[in-house]
Amino acid sequence: MVDLKEIKSVKLAPFTRMSASIYGILGLIGALVMSIALIIIQALGVLPQLGQFNLVTGVGIPLLILFPIGAFLITITVSFFSAMLYNALVSRLGGIKLELDGKEVVKIPVVSFALILSAIGAVWALIAGLVMAAVISPLFSLITTLPQAANITANFTNVTGATLPTGVGFGAFGAIVTLLLIIGLPIMVFVFGFIWNALFAIFYNYVAIRVAKINLEFSQISGDLHELKHIPVLPTALAVAIVYALLGLLGILSGNFTEFITNFVMYFIETALIALLYNYLAPKIGSIKLNLE
Repeated sequence: MVDLKEIKSVKLAPFTRMSASIYGILGLIGALVMSIALIIIQALGVLPQLGQFNLVTGVGIPLLILFPIGAFLITITVSFFSAMLYNALVSRLGGIKLELDGKEVVKIPVVSFALILSAIGAVWALIAGLVMAAVISPLFSLITTLPQAANITANFTNVTGATLPTGVGFGAFGAIVTLLLIIGLPIMVFVFGFIWNALFAIFYNYVAIRVAKINLEFSQISGDLHELKHIPVLPTALAVAIVYALLGLLGILSGNFTEFITNFVMYFIETALIALLYNYLAPKIGSIKLNLE
């Protein structure tokens, strides 16, 4: 029997801990793969122009340290704030809804899925826009006050043939860029995010009927509180990979005829690794907990 469930909230600490742990390990795996590639390049002498520079010790070993730590720390921030945003926006926009038949996700209602995910993306874009505007706006203001600005602009125009704005023009251009970053960027991210997430749900609903379904094994803790106990690897990875392969077909419109193949391979491996790591880590560090209604 199909049961419609809405994710009303996400428990912040378990979600953040699991996400950061998974991507920290994925960062280590990625660093290992790149280090092996560097060892092969070094052994074959593919880049003789590097001379005596040792790729393994100069690049490979730092990658083994920086990639996992960087992925772990960045994911802590992104996952915690994204989950907090989700919980704050659910009451206003509605949460992600899933039609479940046992452990199988048989359908993802399109609008609810696309709306909240694109809204979260828009908030992140607003934050990024504010940060970039805070850096760029003073630079434009400084340029307008520099007495050398006119000479620099004239010299640049003479050398390149490109005409640069001066004085008030710089200030106006800076104001336009600031507005685009603060207002235009979030709107653009919301619109394109909504379209992309809606297409994902539409394609998934098509794939779920015909080929494969995402499998999520939930266990009720108390009331509406559930934990994600286990993610069956193969059906979940296959479903996600096929959906991204279908999205990759859109690349044909831009002349990229191989994106659907690379999407399938890449997302199958990534999703399978995430599911495997989740199943391994859940009993050790705690599973993700959600309020489902």
